[in-house]
Amino acid sequence: MNDNPVFLRAVDIHKSYAQGAGQLEILRGVSLEIKQGEALAILGSSGAGKSTLLQIMGTLDRPNRGELFCEGRDLLAMGDEELSRFRNSEMGFVFQFHHLLGEFSAVENVMIPCRVAGEPLRAAREKALHLLEFMGLADRAEHYPSQLSGGELQRVAIARALVRHPKILFADEPTGNLDSATSAKIQDLFFRLKEDMKLALVVVTHDLAFATRFPKVYRMKDGLWHS
Repeated sequence: MNDNPVFLRAVDIHKSYAQGAGQLEILRGVSLEIKQGEALAILGSSGAGKSTLLQIMGTLDRPNRGELFCEGRDLLAMGDEELSRFRNSEMGFVFQFHHLLGEFSAVENVMIPCRVAGEPLRAAREKALHLLEFMGLADRAEHYPSQLSGGELQRVAIARALVRHPKILFADEPTGNLDSATSAKIQDLFFRLKEDMKLALVVVTHDLAFATRFPKVYRMKDGLWHS
């Protein structure tokens, strides 16, 4: 049982998009609380709305209606620039595709959030190298994405998500593009990082086996929680 205080709270989240003359409803009134240090999975088939919810909780998108609070702060009341700074400081993101920049080495990719935040080059590089060593990629730090395997690419992406020591890590189908053996290793890594870095961890997946490794699983269907 997690008795930690609530870190992130989404209340009655609605999201729809224009479709022809009408609206396509993606989220139809979803609420969720995430406690500090909690690990949970959001399970559902493609189109259930789970990725849209993750993007809204991570402030990458805004809802049509609803409320979003992080440690008591009203995130939806923030302007885009303030929200961007907050997101870069407090949140990390990993997606199914690594989204690394091909013209930068592994260590340079991991440094990006630090450099965006204005951290000095040497300090950013030291932090990035430390994380890559933790990921077992010390000898791959100067390699470019085209020289790395799928599992290595995803570990670099995870290091980039964690380099500013966020309080919460969001992962959207983080193993969906990997073979089963590599997927298992990445899953193990998420849980180890969660414990070592005292993170809240939210993973969106359609993989039932992965989801059942979490102490708490929410199932989503047609934009609503589904029992």
